[in-house]
Amino acid sequence: MCGRFTQHLSWEALHRLADLIGQPRNLAPHYNIAPTTRVEVIRPAGGGNELVPMRWGLVPSWWKKPLNELPSTFNARAETVGEKPMFRSAFKSRRCIIPASGFYEWTGKRGARTPHYFSSPDGRPFALAGLWESWRDPESDATVDSATIIVGAANQWMSCFHNRMPVILDWRDVNAWMVGDDPDSLLRPAAENRLQEWIVSPRVNRSGVGDADSSLIEPLMCDVMFECA
Repeated sequence: MCGRFTQHLSWEALHRLADLIGQPRNLAPHYNIAPTTRVEVIRPAGGGNELVPMRWGLVPSWWKKPLNELPSTFNARAETVGEKPMFRSAFKSRRCIIPASGFYEWTGKRGARTPHYFSSPDGRPFALAGLWESWRDPESDATVDSATIIVGAANQWMSCFHNRMPVILDWRDVNAWMVGDDPDSLLRPAAENRLQEWIVSPRVNRSGVGDADSSLIEPLMCDVMFECA
């Protein structure tokens, strides 16, 4: 799964990677993004792609109940995303990219969990495969745009830490993912050399803590290093 990630991005870098259109804007850094908060999402638009803030946790257009009754939809499983009622309509026609500077995963037993941070060795943001939807709140009549991150089986390297991982696309494939005819072919584990990892502060274990604090992703000096079982 992918339950926490970071976005410390620049509009200019995303413009180069994803052919962004629209007015450039300053993007606030976020180092501890949790579900239901706002994230930056890339989706197709006339003449290119646009960067839009959305709720992390997809709300299907047909949802009639209050948001607090919505099940967890911040991740969608790659194996069933085209079949599940929550996601199948968006998978057919509303695919997007969620740019991420990195993401967190945990090892160890409950109550003594060790957080790890995963990022790209070349420093570029990840292009995470996602879906988006627009939903009208029946109480306020407001339109809510929302998104989910697709997760699949981990590659061999990542399986040391977790058996699942977000689907990480090559930036050259983002348009094929968003508007192409064969999205299933892109739902595969990332290459073994696409990620690097280090242990970080347990402060990140609490959602929302230090969201603007870049020290959350700094390597933590540990007496005992993590070893893959």
